[in-house]
Formats: sequence, C-alpha cells, structure tokens
Amino acid sequence: MKQAEAPPNAKWSGPSHAGVKAPDPILLADPSRRFAATAKRLDDLAAGHPMEAWLRFMAGLARAQHAVATTLGPAGTLGADAVALATEARLPPLAADGHRRDASWRDGLMLLLDRIDVAGLPPPALDAMEALRRGDDATLDRLADNFLRGRVTTADAGAAVFVAAALQVYFTCSAARLNVDELRLLEERGLCPCCGSPPVAGVITASGTTPGTRYLYCSMCSTAWNHVRAVCITCGGTRHLSLQSIEGDSGLVKAETCADCHTYSKLFFQVHDMQSDPFADDLASLGLDLLVAEAGFARHAPNPLLLSGEDGDR
Repeated sequence: MKQAEAPPNAKWSGPSHAGVKAPDPILLADPSRRFAATAKRLDDLAAGHPMEAWLRFMAGLARAQHAVATTLGPAGTLGADAVALATEARLPPLAADGHRRDASWRDGLMLLLDRIDVAGLPPPALDAMEALRRGDDATLDRLADNFLRGRVTTADAGAAVFVAAALQVYFTCSAARLNVDELRLLEERGLCPCCGSPPVAGVITASGTTPGTRYLYCSMCSTAWNHVRAVCITCGGTRHLSLQSIEGDSGLVKAETCADCHTYSKLFFQVHDMQSDPFADDLASLGLDLLVAEAGFARHAPNPLLLSGEDGDR
C-alpha cells in the first residue's frame, strides 16, 4: 500500500470571479438509472476479478433492484409542510431510522426476491429468501427496523442483504420525489441530507461546471451531496489526513485516512475512469479495505450490502 502526502486545504482555490459557478449542493438520484448503472459496472468489473462469482451475484441483485424501481417504484410521499419542518430544523426529511415507511417497501421486497436469479446460490441464501417470503408484515418490518438501527443479529444476517437491497430501492424512489430546491445540507455534513444515512463512498468529479468537486453518495437513498475536500467526513479533522492506495493500481480508488479519529472513507477519482460507479466500485475494491484495516483504520460506516450479523444487538 502506498501513502500520499496529506491533501491540500480543501477550500476552493480556483478563480473567484463571477463566472465561476458553485457546485450543486445536493443531487437526487434517478431511480430509472441508478441500479441499472450499478449492475452494468459490476458486470464489467467482475471479468477476471478474484471475487468474480460474488460480483456477478451482486450485479444480479442490482438488476433485480432496477426491476423493482422501474416497475413497482415503492416509495413514501412527504407533504411540503413535513419537508419544510424537517429542513428548517436541519433534519433529514426521510430519516431512515425514524421515517414511517409506506407498506410498498414490502411489496418491493417480494418483487425483488422474485427477480433474483437463484441459479448457483448456496442453500443458506435460498433458505433466507424463503423465510422472507413466508414472513408476515410485522416480521418484515422488524427486520427492516433492526437493519436501519444497526441491530442485525446472526440469525437475521442471511436475510439482511435482501432487506437492505429492498430498502435501498424504497429510499431511492422516495428521495427522488422530493424537490431538491427545498432541501438543505445537514449540520453534520457527513450524513445524507435526505435520509440521514452515511455515504458509501465519495467521488471526485472530472467533468461538469466544477470538476474536482467531492460528492458523497448515500448508502441508502443514493442521493449525492457536496462535501469539502480534505476534511474527514467522520470527525471533521483536517490536520492528519492522508490518501492511501494499493501499489501499482490505476489511481481510481484511494482511502482517505484520518489519524485523529482512526477512520477512513473511500474516494473515487473520475479522472481515471469516467465509467466508475461508487456503489459498484466500492464492492470491487474490498482489497483496499482490508489493507487499510490492517493499518489500524476503521471504515467510517459499513456498506449496507455487507453488514454481517452479531450475536445480540450491535
């Protein structure tokens, strides 16, 4: 693993004349494209990858998510007053751990299970899928609540990936119904302004009106929001940051590590691959996670599709 010098101060240092446009603070995802793009990228990355079989399974899961998002489109709807009340208080209007979910999320879960290609899946995965199909509304909502509150038990770990995938579709479709002009960034900038979830990764843009901008991508509702560069997204520290990467790689992915709080987050640099997708590339770069973890850094938040259960509550 190679280490770069600490990145420069993150404040915008380019031209400051009137012709320079500030980056959009919040970008809502398009449910008709979000999961299809991830599936395609995972298929592309899987070829010859050490984890090819697993990445192809995840690509199939993303295709099932796309089917749900574009046919059923499970979502909750918030009134303008509720959104205004939340944003004025600098709270996420779709707070993932407190939002009263519409029942359509369960319909989305059932459709998701029907659209997954089960060929080659191990028996525990098939058993988990069957248990979800048999589960009543209360059981499914309990599983969702426990997942969103970080309380996935060992007994529920097999079902967690499917519940997480269904919730991603639900929250992505729900966020897409919001008016981006009515939203505001949270005071805790490392959390999603729509649902309050942590990001899966950050992207450093290479195109648009403000190339070089960092956007964080929500692990749950897929919303992207601007976050100043060279600031730790966990503790807000700036003095002891460095960029870590795997020796000899393409430069697409780096881990921004913070020696103050001993956490890290991933950054994808579009300049090295304009086809990169933060959701897909995060899964395909687990080797970097292992190396950074061995160096003593903890990930700022887990990828929701990789949560493992523990005995008892987390």
